[in-house]
Amino acid sequence: MRISDLRIKYRFRLYFNLLLAKLKLVRTLMVRKCYYGPFKGEFGHILAHNAPFLMYLHKKGVKITYCGLQLHAPILVDENGKSIIHDFRPLRDFFAEVTPDMNESVPPPDVQQEIIKFEKEAKASGYPFWNIGDKFYYWDIHREFLTYGHTYLYNIRKVYRTGGPAKAVALFPRSKGAAYSVNNGGPWDYELLIDSIKSFVEKIYVVGHPSQSFEIRPQEKVELCITADNAVILEKCANSEVIITPHSGAVYLSEYFKNEILLIYNGEGPIGNVWNTLRFKKSLGAEKEMAIARTYDQVTSFIKNKFNEKA
Repeated sequence: MRISDLRIKYRFRLYFNLLLAKLKLVRTLMVRKCYYGPFKGEFGHILAHNAPFLMYLHKKGVKITYCGLQLHAPILVDENGKSIIHDFRPLRDFFAEVTPDMNESVPPPDVQQEIIKFEKEAKASGYPFWNIGDKFYYWDIHREFLTYGHTYLYNIRKVYRTGGPAKAVALFPRSKGAAYSVNNGGPWDYELLIDSIKSFVEKIYVVGHPSQSFEIRPQEKVELCITADNAVILEKCANSEVIITPHSGAVYLSEYFKNEILLIYNGEGPIGNVWNTLRFKKSLGAEKEMAIARTYDQVTSFIKNKFNEKA
């Protein structure tokens, strides 16, 4: 089969499945109940491609039976802190055993059994089943479908903001992935980065999951919050004016908390796949441009200018 024929076949499959997703949404909103899952992947994917749709469904009055990581329950709340999930089928945190990979992580056997049980129930229920465990559907259809206006974000800043110093930043010292990649750039010396900005801030919250973060030594102005408790991470991000992160899903947190993202990229040339990141941020209602720093001096300059404006 010629390449042109394969492209036509793929486009037909794509448009046909987007139509099926639209029809499934119509039915979901009619019966006001659905199954959704299983989500077993990265924090960034729950922020960009799952929570916004679940919030959209909840806002429309849909009762959701959801199978996903208990780890992510803190993000799945409304602006009063109440869960948006009607029936939560939790999966334990297995990231100390298996590296997260979008929504394609292969969980340990006990977790897989829970997923199989959920999928059997969902398929037999007669209710709409948003099967994001299907790789083609999730990667090619679902993420695109959400950009057509099928997202909503509750103002969870009201839930997690507890106050604290005005000049505060949250830093994700990401360790996941190769030493260098086109998407993420090269490595950073995070302690050097902290030293370069701490004279301009009152607090630096160092946040992230233990399995995906570098260890940082305790020091003045630094609060270490490397934890599997995402409620803590969300609180620190809500209390920060700037979130500093490599090119990862953490960039979407700014849409939930209406603060600024400084993407740090150690490398020359274009940042791999950043256009997709910006597209998905826009679908969540991006209000501010995402700032980018490629050197320690640029990070320092951004933070200095940011807080001098507020002095």
